[in-house]
Amino acid sequence: MTRTTSLHFEVHGPSDAAASVLLSSGLGGSAGFWQPQLGALIAAGHRVIAYDQRATGRSPGTLPDAYAIADMANDVREILDATKTARCHFAGHALGGLVGLQLALDTPERIASLVLVNAWSRPNPHSARCFDARLALLGAVGPRAYVEAQPIFLYPAAWCAAHAKRVADEVDHAFAHFPGEHTMRTRIAALRAFDIDARLRDIAAPTLVAAAKDDVLVPWTCSLRLADGLPNATLNLMAHGGHAHSVTEADAFNSTLLAFLSRASAPATSTVAA
Repeated sequence: MTRTTSLHFEVHGPSDAAASVLLSSGLGGSAGFWQPQLGALIAAGHRVIAYDQRATGRSPGTLPDAYAIADMANDVREILDATKTARCHFAGHALGGLVGLQLALDTPERIASLVLVNAWSRPNPHSARCFDARLALLGAVGPRAYVEAQPIFLYPAAWCAAHAKRVADEVDHAFAHFPGEHTMRTRIAALRAFDIDARLRDIAAPTLVAAAKDDVLVPWTCSLRLADGLPNATLNLMAHGGHAHSVTEADAFNSTLLAFLSRASAPATSTVAA
């Protein structure tokens, strides 16, 4: 496949699939976040596109100070064009969900449906406090302390304890591939500035809003607000799983995801009056 973008992307599954699903991760930016979903999506017959966001992972680069969610949406359009994908089902986790909302506003013809995982439509004071603490840790102690704290915000405590080696390996990997303080601060500033709350009614795409009630970073009520504001939304709430419940409760999440994509991909039916 000819690559017309500097961003790293991967295309999985059948090239002649009827539907393409693009996966956009959260603050970490890595395509690898979606590993628990890849097998299920491919087995269901979907063509799947995953990518490393600009200046993260295998997508090198330096972000301008004013880099915004709208710029991240432009990056996704580059990938859609490079993969010759006219339209996709877009699944985004946290920051990735904001990118999907922006795409649905800017170029709705490219979005067949949205899956928003622990996302939001406007800033909230609790998440702001969490980001303030994380940035203070990054500035005062450095990247190692920052990534050591990351699982606290991603996963439930019991899950972290039960998967201690996996969590330790993830922390080591995150430290080894830390994108730099400027990149991290710029990406956090972009998500903190995002506010499309007044425009939710303009997004007509079928949307699955998925959240876990024990998410310690983003209150589940932000997802409730999304579901209430979007005109064609289905809300799925899990009691447990944390901010990354697509990882910690992958089987349950995948079942909900595939059922939604099946409905969203079904041909529209019309009734003609006799």
